[in-house]
Amino acid sequence: MTSCKPTKKEHQRKPDWLKIKLNTNEDYKGLKKLMRENNLHTVCEEARCPNIHECWGSRRTATFMILGAVCTRACRFCAVKTGLPTELDLAEPERVADSVVIMNLKHVVVTAVARDDLKDGGSEVFAETIRAIRRKNPFTSIEVLPSDMGGIEKNIRNIMDAKPDILNHNIETVRRLTPRVRARAKYDRSLELLRRAKEMQPTIPTKSSLMLGLGETHEEILEVMDDLRANNVDIMTIGQYLQPSKKHLPVLKYYSPAEFGELRKIAMSKGFSHCEAGPLVRSSYHADEQVNAAAKQRQAQGEEQLATQNS
Repeated sequence: MTSCKPTKKEHQRKPDWLKIKLNTNEDYKGLKKLMRENNLHTVCEEARCPNIHECWGSRRTATFMILGAVCTRACRFCAVKTGLPTELDLAEPERVADSVVIMNLKHVVVTAVARDDLKDGGSEVFAETIRAIRRKNPFTSIEVLPSDMGGIEKNIRNIMDAKPDILNHNIETVRRLTPRVRARAKYDRSLELLRRAKEMQPTIPTKSSLMLGLGETHEEILEVMDDLRANNVDIMTIGQYLQPSKKHLPVLKYYSPAEFGELRKIAMSKGFSHCEAGPLVRSSYHADEQVNAAAKQRQAQGEEQLATQNS
């Protein structure tokens, strides 16, 4: 892979491929109004996602962020507010489900702040949100993106028993950089969550995301891919880390679109059912396409197994 070490000037001026087109059309404005009226939070806004105008303005999709807007962790890459949460809104699952109906979403992503102040890590609210969406819009596919919830098996089971269509938990960075990048998180605990989720519900695809530009090596990126596959992760997304503010970790390298393309090919060769890779890719980017790709692969595998049995 080519070297792309940024100078101080490049930190201030991003490469051309990171420039985005703002789309504040009526769909974007309408969705923003809906979120405010229902007192809902989205990771699109809270984490300053670069794709918000595409998703809200063109694709009309959003990633709901439940359990409030204050996170108990202070990860050095994340723009979400940190502190001691004061709210646990038990009516939130119904409001999210109502919004899914109003928006007529075919696929919805539900994530949350880390709630280390709660014994269940917020897993019960996650589960009830899944059930509420199922009741009110049974044809909507559901992807959930929880924190590690302390690595407690019961918390993972609460979510998996509600049967989301995809379980997503982000590894975020390579093993070596995890203590510096992710507050309170552990690399192996994230892998364990993904492995346990698959063991609990083998037919539900699992997914994880890696961000680049924090000082990782090519060999370490490949190690993450191997670790995810060793724990039966089906889908992977790879994107560029962008510094939210001067208080956060600096970008040490901007990867080119060609480099992301190369990494996608490697990921697919290692057995992932789908890999989305690119400078602006985030965990829920084109999530609707990912669930379709995973479903098609499961169907193909089932047909292959059936053919083998009948031969």
